[in-house]
Amino acid sequence: MIVIEAEGLKKNFGNVKALRGISFEVKRGEIFGFLGPNGAGKTTTVRILTCILKPDSGKARINGYDVVRDTLKAKQSIGVLPEVSNAYPDLTAWQNIMLIASLYGMRRSEAEARANELLKEFGIHERKYAKVRGFSKGMKQRLMLSMALISDPEIIFLDEPTSGLDVQSARMIREKILEIANERKTVFLTSHNMDEVNLLCDRVAIVNKGKIVTIDTPERLKSRVGGNVAIEVSFGDKVVLNLENAERFGNKYVIYTTNPYKTICEVVDFARKSGTKMISINTRTPTLEDAFLKLLEMER
Repeated sequence: MIVIEAEGLKKNFGNVKALRGISFEVKRGEIFGFLGPNGAGKTTTVRILTCILKPDSGKARINGYDVVRDTLKAKQSIGVLPEVSNAYPDLTAWQNIMLIASLYGMRRSEAEARANELLKEFGIHERKYAKVRGFSKGMKQRLMLSMALISDPEIIFLDEPTSGLDVQSARMIREKILEIANERKTVFLTSHNMDEVNLLCDRVAIVNKGKIVTIDTPERLKSRVGGNVAIEVSFGDKVVLNLENAERFGNKYVIYTTNPYKTICEVVDFARKSGTKMISINTRTPTLEDAFLKLLEMER
């Protein structure tokens, strides 16, 4: 079942064309990654889907509800974790989460039970009567996720959920994301953490300059890089390595190849003949970051 639909979304801010016809669908129970460079249109898309902005043209539906015509019903289906904290610093954790519960019209007894459950799960129950101003970044993020989940939404939007967090907090949030998806709920994730997206997401959309570049699974995206293995080699000096699929990064080259043995022999032979000192050479499979950069480069 499709629970998030975007159809030809366009949005301008003055002379800036933020969205140029964004279209995609997200299924129930899916963790859907939404990636792109800064200014690509990610935030504008999310703000439309979460009923904060209205599109200039096109349509968006959440759980079948049009975000413009049925705004309230669409909002009742979602929880949102923004990148920047939306918790009131001079209120306690308990006051913040109960405020959100009241906005969703939850019964007091149901809200209290759910709030206690979430605060315990995220390890901040003992601080529930402390003001948020004194919370660490990790504690604030866990509180905000609790606030986003208080209404037990069917769809949750997460914007950079683990950015700047300690390892323990980041792992706790990733585990919760997987748990949400296992409950047949839907997660819409925006992140610059490619390893996290690769680990969590069922499908990924790459957006650039207000348009969708591609939508596919992480594994299929990685297979588009142009080789099954990436050879990373660094030299003591800047050199010109004329090998197919070689990309230069300072004194380091990354070469994508389906025949790593042959490529390594060619690199070693080049270093020997040119008298260039080779500092290191490593092999790895292409990453989602490699695919992301390659696809954006193809769009230029």
